[in-house]
Amino acid sequence: MKITKKLFAIPVVVLVAAAAFSLPASAATPTRYITVNAEGIVQVTPDAVRLNATVTNIAPTSTAALSQTSAAAAKVRAALKAKMIAAKDIKTTSISVYPEYNYTQDKGSVQIGYRASQSFEVIIRNATNAGAIVDDVVATGGDTVQIQGATPFVLNSAKATASARAVAVANAKAKAVSYAQLIDVKLGKVTYLVENSSPTTYPSFVGVAKAADSMATEIDLGEQDVTVSITIRWRIS
Repeated sequence: MKITKKLFAIPVVVLVAAAAFSLPASAATPTRYITVNAEGIVQVTPDAVRLNATVTNIAPTSTAALSQTSAAAAKVRAALKAKMIAAKDIKTTSISVYPEYNYTQDKGSVQIGYRASQSFEVIIRNATNAGAIVDDVVATGGDTVQIQGATPFVLNSAKATASARAVAVANAKAKAVSYAQLIDVKLGKVTYLVENSSPTTYPSFVGVAKAADSMATEIDLGEQDVTVSITIRWRIS
């Protein structure tokens, strides 16, 4: 009985050994990688300005307030079109009518009429004209106009984004080469690349002021950062 057990044990060992020798090379030596994250940033000068303005009036009735505001808004709209602003670049963002109150210590809150407002978002595609357009809007609307903001931005960032991607790839490769040298390996082919987020534009501080040598409004365009973030993986050997 003991001899029989030994005879059956021998082929089992042989089969296991044969199976071990038949494993694929990839399982014995797993592929190694270097994976890095990198950003590419380029600075660009904005070529357009987003203008936010509101026309508002107070009148004894809501109907009168809305009518007066609509008339003032029509004048502002005409002034914008006279400056070659296309209709597609003039967008109403809100219209409102509500009671207007005045507070005094002896009487408290007293309704003095109704306030009507219409707000616009205007795209000025030629940034150099933005200051003059702001002046025209204020001159046309008078005290009924409020300027909430004039924000420079990059109208078409495709070229800047492409440049930022190139910078991101160059930065990633430089980082990967540095790591490869530190751990004494060689970089192989790229096996993975992903853009982690959509290209992001960071606006700079914007100044709107009167020029010293004239009464014209100037809008400082500054520069904006266009940023692309990526992850790349290289095979190493």
